[in-house]
Amino acid sequence: MEFKHILYEEKDEIGILTLNRPEKRNALGREAEEEIIACLEEAGNRAQAKVIILKAAGEVFCAGHDRQEILNQPVSEIRRLFHTSFRMMMAIRSAPQCIIAQVQGIAMAGGCHLAAACDLITAGEEKAKFGMTGLIYSYNCSTPTVAVSRAVPQKKCMEMLMTAKLYTAREAEAFHLVNRVFPDDKLDELTFEWAREIAKASKYAIYMSKQVFYSQVEMTEWQAYQYTKEMMALAGVSVNAIEGFSAFIEKREPRWDESTIF
Repeated sequence: MEFKHILYEEKDEIGILTLNRPEKRNALGREAEEEIIACLEEAGNRAQAKVIILKAAGEVFCAGHDRQEILNQPVSEIRRLFHTSFRMMMAIRSAPQCIIAQVQGIAMAGGCHLAAACDLITAGEEKAKFGMTGLIYSYNCSTPTVAVSRAVPQKKCMEMLMTAKLYTAREAEAFHLVNRVFPDDKLDELTFEWAREIAKASKYAIYMSKQVFYSQVEMTEWQAYQYTKEMMALAGVSVNAIEGFSAFIEKREPRWDESTIF
């Protein structure tokens, strides 16, 4: 599949999706978001990759939405832009792969949203920065609030909104937005190594883990237990769980059936 605003390749069961608008600081426009949606849906349908790394070309991870697609536009066009953004976030959530945002530079506003919407985040120790910077323009980061407020404590999210500050990778790690911080010159290598570690699991296990996590996280405790006990029962009779338990008991490496994620 040919793309204008992104690049995509797969290697060793790892997909690499690269935002490729460095001249625009990888700003998100509707066309770019449509490409990300199409890429994730196609990769999900083929299900060859188990993990997808979402990274960016250039010095900036993502500067948010392209201001030219907002400034002096009718409300219908702005609404259309952010409906596309919503669809992109849902594509990230529904993808069967574990998606890791690899943040090498500034991730601000919609860029912080994009990173927060991914399942995991790695960041370069010196150059990565995260911020909800909308108030600089008197424009609240409403949609970024959705993903960020579900990833960090509420008071910290409110602080991010009200100060429009950029936080370092280590600061973001401390308030649980970032999973792992790596040296800038090792970010590519160590993120890929982490992705390969995750990809040792079966496609089915990765898909089930992601599906169950996002399904139960906003349920009441009672609802979550009712749902997850059924998921435990279903997983217990799956081909790969049977193989995993058998391999453990027999002290051998498991041989996953990767013919399907379901």
